Amino acid sequence: MADNKKMVEAITSMDVDFAQWYTDVVKKAELVDYTSVKGCMVIKPAGYAIWELIQKQLDARFKETGVENVYLPMFIPESLLQKEKDHVEGFAPEVAWVTHGGMQPLQERMCVRPTSETLFCDFYANDIQSYRDLPKVYNQWCSVVRWEKETRPFLRSREFLWQEGHTAHATAEDAEARTVQMLNLYADFCEEVLAIPVIKGQKTEKEKFAGALATYTIEALMHDGKALQSGTSHNFGDGFAKAFGIQYTDKDNTLKHVHQTSWGMTTRLIGAIIMVHGDNEGLVLPPRVAPTQVCIVPIMQKKEGVLDKAYELRDLLKSNFRVKVDDSDKSPGFKFAEAEMRGYPVRVEIGPKDIEAGKCVIVRRDTREKIEVALGDLEAKVGEILETMQVEMLERARAHREEHTYVAKNFDEFQRTFAEKTGFVKAMWCGEQTCEDVIKEKLSVTSRCMPFQQEQISDTCVCCGRPAKKMVYWGKAY
Repeated sequence: MADNKKMVEAITSMDVDFAQWYTDVVKKAELVDYTSVKGCMVIKPAGYAIWELIQKQLDARFKETGVENVYLPMFIPESLLQKEKDHVEGFAPEVAWVTHGGMQPLQERMCVRPTSETLFCDFYANDIQSYRDLPKVYNQWCSVVRWEKETRPFLRSREFLWQEGHTAHATAEDAEARTVQMLNLYADFCEEVLAIPVIKGQKTEKEKFAGALATYTIEALMHDGKALQSGTSHNFGDGFAKAFGIQYTDKDNTLKHVHQTSWGMTTRLIGAIIMVHGDNEGLVLPPRVAPTQVCIVPIMQKKEGVLDKAYELRDLLKSNFRVKVDDSDKSPGFKFAEAEMRGYPVRVEIGPKDIEAGKCVIVRRDTREKIEVALGDLEAKVGEILETMQVEMLERARAHREEHTYVAKNFDEFQRTFAEKTGFVKAMWCGEQTCEDVIKEKLSVTSRCMPFQQEQISDTCVCCGRPAKKMVYWGKAY
């Protein structure tokens, strides 16, 4: 128990210092490590395995909608980046530039991709000729570089992993339909796989993607009451197509510009999982994204037959679940603490007395409930518990969000709520950026989204008192 206690004490309580708690968890659970490259991280096997499951399940959902995977270069010539004025201005502060190839200065400097709109546009300009070539529904899994000033593992780093979808369509209606389709896909994925409830909505003009006609977003609420933008889908209209000359010959033999979309999710989703579900003992992983769903801990494993039984149970379960046996020489208490730290959804404890009685003990990571189960019923019971956990983790996260979502009808209520509480605040807005700027300056709060499900909280803007146009979710964000 001494080892057990020591390991748990290594994590700062989230109520004492949430930021330090987060750092402790990602380090102690061995998800990442720091590197000599400032602002960049090593994603260790335990962390990368989560990303692999996210990637696998997202990719399958993409392909069900007709998406094909491609790969484009990581370097973008400066002249190409300059073709879309709003886009380049939006990314200019974060761009990393390559100026030399070996010892020779380049004739034209190139940026390391912060995003690939311009490359896809250059590609589409040559690849699309006729209406028969449309739609193009492509995605790439890659890394991007953005020279962030302040970094934090998974949430914000100078290089991160993501997927970026880039599509081209014949009509504005088709592009809009794809933009919304992908946002809905992201929302379903977060709720069904990550057990994270999200708010779907549109970004304001101030907060939308540089160069986009419209940006749609899913916003999640973390345990500390801050928002996390968890996925975005952008409708570019024909702006990029006109800048890059992406035209096709339509059925009536006239030249027309394509309409484009872009959409992406990143490794910050792992940060969201940690901050939505984690507790003071470490990670709590939703079963559908847990690299190890079942950890079998043999008790008194040196006694004859104990390890053999543990391996037998592993072999029984491994066809349906991701399972491991902790056969290390650590004490049972340490193994329990480590299993909790790493967020394994189910722990199975088996010792000599259990074997004699033909049973074992199942421990749920989320509720710590202990359940005795006959060995013959183990497989069915594990499946039942994992499904129950998946559902209940989403329900708890949704309840937490609702408990930390407030309403403000005037600026006094708005200011007081943010001063006294943490979470989302729903309030009306006139549609003017000046009010967004005032709110951000005075309260360090940003508009998270204009939800698709609108409510009429009042008739006037929470900031200026003029007639309101939209209800907005406001919050402090990562």
